[in-house]
Amino acid sequence: MERNEGLADFLRARRAAMDPGRLGIHDAAPRRVPGLRREELAALAGVSVDYYTRLEQGRPITPSESVLDALADALQLDAAERSYLRAVARRPSAAGRRRNPRTVQKVRPGVHAFLARLGDTPAFVLGRRTDILASNRMARALLADFDAMPVRERSAVRWVMLDEAARSLFAEGWEKAASMFVGILRMDVARHPDDLRTAELVGELSMKSEHFRRWWADQKVVEPAHGSKTLRHPIVGRLTLHTEALTFPGDPDQSLFAFLADPGSPSEEALTVLSAWAAERAGSGRSEAAPARRRP
Repeated sequence: MERNEGLADFLRARRAAMDPGRLGIHDAAPRRVPGLRREELAALAGVSVDYYTRLEQGRPITPSESVLDALADALQLDAAERSYLRAVARRPSAAGRRRNPRTVQKVRPGVHAFLARLGDTPAFVLGRRTDILASNRMARALLADFDAMPVRERSAVRWVMLDEAARSLFAEGWEKAASMFVGILRMDVARHPDDLRTAELVGELSMKSEHFRRWWADQKVVEPAHGSKTLRHPIVGRLTLHTEALTFPGDPDQSLFAFLADPGSPSEEALTVLSAWAAERAGSGRSEAAPARRRP
């Protein structure tokens, strides 16, 4: 059987992130390494030290549901991290992977029509490895013209990590936005551990971005959810928008992201102005994307 390095790496990272003091564990002398010791975590989870050690060593062990629940409770995992723990603990066999070849990602015609009917609401569909599978006119005007990019570069995490225009756009919250997409990519790796294109993307970003290397090593895990973002757009200026992420029924690998402004707010007015600008650009045959703001 194969070694389970994904589970081993995740357990070690999460154990190192635990604060012994918050658990009432105090030492007379400073610890040599951060986090809990293996024996402390094993005790919290109610498993033997030997069993837990073998899990962290990546031994070919399949933990039971009760053990996974106990480990998740001991590590104080959130819902996304619990889902990730189960995914990496249940890696499919090589034979099972051969029976389930990867298919090309496709967006249903109805979803394309829905995106087009959202009016002034920017929206896009996020797929495997954070690929932007579809976007409406407002998303391309607000964020970037993903349709104009080479297909293999239409990755949200690649765009936000490597594009200077993205860094300027998310100037007030770039690290939060970028680390979120890194966490979404890690969840995708757990669900599809042997995808060659994903491995190539992780390798490229690891070479080109120090932030990516650090966040990837931290084993950060995120599932698409709601939130808010403040953007500084080169055409309409500052916007504060709420984000909603909806996963399509029957397809957990595709999610709709939408950016919403409060009714009557300056941000809603800015989206109206941006919509008119994008319509004018589209009528003239020019790219819908806003020009990148040059950094001083």
